[in-house]
Amino acid sequence: MARSAPAYSSFTAGEIGPKFEGRTNIEKYREGLADLTNMIVMPSGGVTRRPGTEFLDEVKNSAVKTRLIPFQFKASDTYILEFGDQVFRIYRNGALVTSGGVPVEVVTPYVAADIFNLRFVQSADTMYFTHPSYDVRKLTRTDHDAWKFSIPIFQGGLDAAKYIENITQANPGVITVTGHGFSNGNEVSLSGIQGMTEISGANYRVANATTNTFTLVDEAGDNVDTTSFTAFEDGGGTEVAITGATQANPCVITSNSHPFFDNDVIYIKDVAGMTELNDAYYIVASATTNTFALKDMSGTDVDATGYTAYTSGGTAELALSKVQKIQAVGTEMSGTDNRPSVVTFFEQRLVFANTNNNPQTIFFSKNADYQNFETGTADDDALIYTIASNQVNAIRYLSATRILTIGTTGGEYVLTSANDGPITPTATLIRKYSNYGSGNVEPVQVADVTLFLQRGGRKVREFKYVGELNIEAYAAPDMTILAEHLTEGGVVGFAYQQEPESIIWAIRADGTLLGLSYRREEQIVAWHKHIIGGTFSGGQAVVESITTLPTDTGEDELYMIVKRTINGATKRYVERMKVFDFGSDTTTAFFVDSGLTYSGSAVNTLSGLSHLEGESVTVLANGAAHPVRTVSSGAISMAYDTTNAAVGYSYTSSMQTMRLDTGSADGTAQGKPKRIHGLTVRFHETVGAEIGNDSGETDRIPFRSSANPMDQGVPLFSGDKKIEFPGGFQDDDRVYVRQDQALPMTVLALFPRLNTFDI
Repeated sequence: MARSAPAYSSFTAGEIGPKFEGRTNIEKYREGLADLTNMIVMPSGGVTRRPGTEFLDEVKNSAVKTRLIPFQFKASDTYILEFGDQVFRIYRNGALVTSGGVPVEVVTPYVAADIFNLRFVQSADTMYFTHPSYDVRKLTRTDHDAWKFSIPIFQGGLDAAKYIENITQANPGVITVTGHGFSNGNEVSLSGIQGMTEISGANYRVANATTNTFTLVDEAGDNVDTTSFTAFEDGGGTEVAITGATQANPCVITSNSHPFFDNDVIYIKDVAGMTELNDAYYIVASATTNTFALKDMSGTDVDATGYTAYTSGGTAELALSKVQKIQAVGTEMSGTDNRPSVVTFFEQRLVFANTNNNPQTIFFSKNADYQNFETGTADDDALIYTIASNQVNAIRYLSATRILTIGTTGGEYVLTSANDGPITPTATLIRKYSNYGSGNVEPVQVADVTLFLQRGGRKVREFKYVGELNIEAYAAPDMTILAEHLTEGGVVGFAYQQEPESIIWAIRADGTLLGLSYRREEQIVAWHKHIIGGTFSGGQAVVESITTLPTDTGEDELYMIVKRTINGATKRYVERMKVFDFGSDTTTAFFVDSGLTYSGSAVNTLSGLSHLEGESVTVLANGAAHPVRTVSSGAISMAYDTTNAAVGYSYTSSMQTMRLDTGSADGTAQGKPKRIHGLTVRFHETVGAEIGNDSGETDRIPFRSSANPMDQGVPLFSGDKKIEFPGGFQDDDRVYVRQDQALPMTVLALFPRLNTFDI
């Protein structure tokens, strides 16, 4: 009979799948675990319990799926945008932003079914959104409660300019084009209009493709009132307008020759000889009649009563009747099948890609001029690049680091400059480096590495540079090879939490939260799974959306939307994972989900829990585990007075080793009866744990002594706990550790003592 006492002091392989139960010959086997639930792997090698989640608020409409999108204006000024059905709300510092006591809401064009296919990129206080079914949108923030969605004006380059002449205007301001019209889906700009001053931020949106009419509206889609707009006159009183042009309120424009699609946009810009009319644009009112109206940013008609004819000898006045040309711009990025699906920034350029008509094409703006797509040969000109391949490889993502990684349905490409400098229209190269294909999920970037979802939805690959000796090369190894069981069913979203432990969070299709502790420099690639407290329709709670925000406190924040059945109704809550470094004692610990805290004078009733009505909740009171309570009328009654409490759903954290293999007198210990007769567990800042071979039979380790009051917390324990292990000989010997109280647990190492029976 062989005696052994192995040391398990590193768990940096994370949870390993059952298919690797036979690979006792590899180092990852000793560093792996058969189960790692609601715990994360630390860079030091140990595992620690994940913090609980703090309840922030219910989403605006729990009946529809909702998405969280981060908005970081600066390190100390960050927001979470809660996108629902055609509206979003704003969270700042964990609370809804309000105005006059009412949550601020911003109307969007995106229905609930489309919000998870939105792609976005941010620069300072501006964010661009793309979706194949919507025109590109621009979101700008000027204050915590001041947000504006608009349709940006892109300058030329994406298609040949189309000019429409012989325009007439008639009440209510309809402009009619004879001899020239619009094609369905065109976006046009009133550019270089003689005899008019600039109308800043104005654009036309096609209302009716059948009658070629559209209405002048502002960037928010509101009508602009032009009641007082009259003809331009020169010094002699002669009207300077194109033949047959007339104009009247509310400036509806009609194009008889070229039809529009409903909601197409036509822009007014650079109008010479007219005073400025801020934030006005035309929006399509009717695709049947091709009419549109001038509105302000709030959607109301613009009152232009005070505007009169322009005279060269007097004050410059606004006169819309002097339109001589309408220039079509941006038609590659507007209208049906021409809207980009992907967006990023790269080398001071705004980059779009993948329209339905051009799925392999990438559009780069001019350098540092994000809405200018005028192509040319100068180094700072815009450029258009189409990937050449023998099959259609639709672009799924653009990941900008030192290079631009391009993920397509058929493989992974790298875009660089031909001369090792910045990209230019004449010095740009795209090379293919792998053929795995990418899923339709935004990747994550860690340092200069891009981690992306493979096309099948189950494998996460790491696209990284592996070149040496002046040979440029990239590889995409599989990060899920040891834990493929965890991603079974598919991954639908990622978020990266850099601090404090460098974790890539992922949502599985069934709503399970997965984590990947990822520190390549220390060779740590460790998966773990997380079951959020509560239930939905009798099963586990469902995580539907995740995102992260950096903070000035040193820890990035993980936000999530969790769907549960509560008091018989479906509820979707916005929640935030609490900090890992909770403090130096258990009174500030937070290991409950959808929880809230109390701190104040001694009380025996805790209220404000209406979001958990009818639910059984776990309570940590004064740092000590408290009996379970049920929420009634939004409150619970305590067994004793408390000054500090955390209340929410309980969850269990657990770890279990792989089958122990410590050798025997004649070789391997695998397949031989073994008995663990003792175990030493090295803990760090822990209170409470259970130990056994598996979850079916465990013994609780004592941490409380007779000197500790029952209604007060136990001091955090760091050190060794020695346990006598029950049970006899068995072939499948493992060590199982569990924590189901609302208290912290960190396991640094396991030192089992066992006998192996040689037969």
